[in-house]
Amino acid sequence: MASQDWFEKDFYAILGVAKDADDAAIKKAYRKLARKHHPDRNSGDAAAEQRFKDIGEANAVLSDPKQRQEYDAIRSMAGGGARFRAGGPGGGDGGFEDIFSAFGGGGGAGSRVRFQQGGPGGYGGAGEPDINDLLAQMFGGAGAGGRGGDPFGGTGFRGGRSTAGPRPGADVQARTTLPFRDAVEGSTVTLSTADGGRITAKIPAGVRDGQKIRLRGKGGEGDPGAARGDLILTVAVEKHPVFARAGDDLTVDLPVTFAEAALGATVQVPTLDGSRVRVKVAPGTPSGRVLRVKGRGVVGKNGTGDLLAKVVVVVPQRLSDEARQAVETLRATEGGADPRASLFEQAAT
Repeated sequence: MASQDWFEKDFYAILGVAKDADDAAIKKAYRKLARKHHPDRNSGDAAAEQRFKDIGEANAVLSDPKQRQEYDAIRSMAGGGARFRAGGPGGGDGGFEDIFSAFGGGGGAGSRVRFQQGGPGGYGGAGEPDINDLLAQMFGGAGAGGRGGDPFGGTGFRGGRSTAGPRPGADVQARTTLPFRDAVEGSTVTLSTADGGRITAKIPAGVRDGQKIRLRGKGGEGDPGAARGDLILTVAVEKHPVFARAGDDLTVDLPVTFAEAALGATVQVPTLDGSRVRVKVAPGTPSGRVLRVKGRGVVGKNGTGDLLAKVVVVVPQRLSDEARQAVETLRATEGGADPRASLFEQAAT
């Protein structure tokens, strides 16, 4: 979008936020409005489609600190008393008037600075100041004929002509939610853009919850001949009913019976790919002990993680008469030993 369009567009009003709104407020407002006016929910509604585009454009500018600073500067000019009107009688030299007198470009109250398009091939006629030079002065650059900073990302102004090349496309922020398995194994997602288009993005294996992925060349379109911006994609990962993640390791709670924990056993453990592996539970294994299965975790940059199975001893809810008798016999053989004795000793220190 050309910066001159910012004079007429109030992005804060489009998103319904205050001019001093922080990033979180802007993001919240954008999400709410984007859901409401999304083309998928308003099929055939041209007004909703245009509103969706305006919302996306406003968010792209206000969520980018550099663009927001430039936008605020441009809007402050428009809201600070700048007047635009045609020229004198006959309209022969219509242009801007009284725009920059507050910046020292003119004299005292009532002074005038006039801008007009020059003759063929020129930016500013003979004796007339060029608007690019004035912009350069306002934003810390040089005067007419010099070189200064370009508030719109260019390389400066010189001799009344901008030396900046085509403006590249803006980076675009987006979010997507992935199932746990897709995040671990990698996936391809399709996203809707602000203008109703579609973007296909490949999510690498091992992406974490909250991770940001930069997809080159999938952002906003730039000026003709300029590169597109990037898509900054934030990934949210859904929870899995069985597995969790600790770095590149996967974790799982492994229920075992009291008999298996006390006497030892070889039991099966599920893996994320649907297969099963066998692990050995040593005699006398307590609840909470972690058994490690090598190479069954997340594929990461530094190799593949492991599967960590935490033993959880299951206490039976109901006992048969025979089982109850066996447990009572076990208790009698323990001789009244108190497993909490060391706990109280340590608590008293």
